[in-house]
Amino acid sequence: MIDQELRGALAALAEELPARQATAAVERLIANYRGTTPTTTPVLRDRADVVAYAAYRMPATFAAATAALDALAERTPGWTPASHLDVGGGTGAAVWAAEAVWPTPRTTHVLDWAEPALALGRELAARAEAETLRKAHWQRGSLRAAGRTADAAQGAAEGHGAQGGQAAAAARALPGADLVTLSYVLGELTPEDRRTTVEAAVSAARQAVVLVEPGTPDGYLRIIEARDALIAAGLRVLAPCPHSAACPIVPGEDWCHFATRVSRSSLHRRVKGGELAYEDEKFSYVAAVRGDPGEPAHSRVIRKPLLRKGQVILDLCEESGSLARRTITKRDAPRYRAARNTPWGAPWPPPAD
Repeated sequence: MIDQELRGALAALAEELPARQATAAVERLIANYRGTTPTTTPVLRDRADVVAYAAYRMPATFAAATAALDALAERTPGWTPASHLDVGGGTGAAVWAAEAVWPTPRTTHVLDWAEPALALGRELAARAEAETLRKAHWQRGSLRAAGRTADAAQGAAEGHGAQGGQAAAAARALPGADLVTLSYVLGELTPEDRRTTVEAAVSAARQAVVLVEPGTPDGYLRIIEARDALIAAGLRVLAPCPHSAACPIVPGEDWCHFATRVSRSSLHRRVKGGELAYEDEKFSYVAAVRGDPGEPAHSRVIRKPLLRKGQVILDLCEESGSLARRTITKRDAPRYRAARNTPWGAPWPPPAD
């Protein structure tokens, strides 16, 4: 399986870092992840940073991206992207996730501003069994206002990238793709550059855009901002929302996020001293499409279902654009059984219902 193959490659990489160096790098990355991330320089500065990040965080970002892409695939049966652009792709978690969801031939292009991350991404992909990963193209470039001229010059020299210093030119220079992803990258950008990057992703996307951020209140706000931009550009939201109306959740009171269970790596256990063999990665996401390749769910479970004696309580976002709490009791045996087996983040009712 793709996740086991990725974990094996990451475990081999982690062995090259001395324990003290790995711990220091991971602790600095955790501080950036939980706090205010610098926007003037890449977070991943050198080989030690990148190896520590990949071993410690890549399994979780891979799992979150896989869950988001799975949600898109579920709503677009029969659709398969023939090309994939991963903006801010770093070490390539989203391209591994795309391979896990759609193990079919496609062209893959990864864009990031941190050359050490791209170098490690190439190294990991070169070890993959999937030809799509081995043949992926990794390009250095950025849509940030700072350094945009330098990126444009490098892009021109390589035959890629922006041909000028303006955001619009940078957006036009992104290669078009059926699927465009931005995974755990918007938090590294200034508000201006977030808007530019989302606009660029929309311009490059022929069919679908998927954005993933940490499942924090701030991550949710970045997703909502991007969701509004996708809708304004004419795309339809397919997941997680069952509608393209305004989000009914009130910022500051609550936030929309989901969770996926991830096995902890040996580096994670070594650094954090955790006893559990797993953790839950919380994330927020949005998947939107051009045209009519699929339909959203009737409603989606937006909180962990509450199990009570003889009943299941589901908190739902519904196609009407509103929130609702539904109680399913044993008196409705088939739906009760379905509700007990319905996880947080799943459509409701289940497809088989």
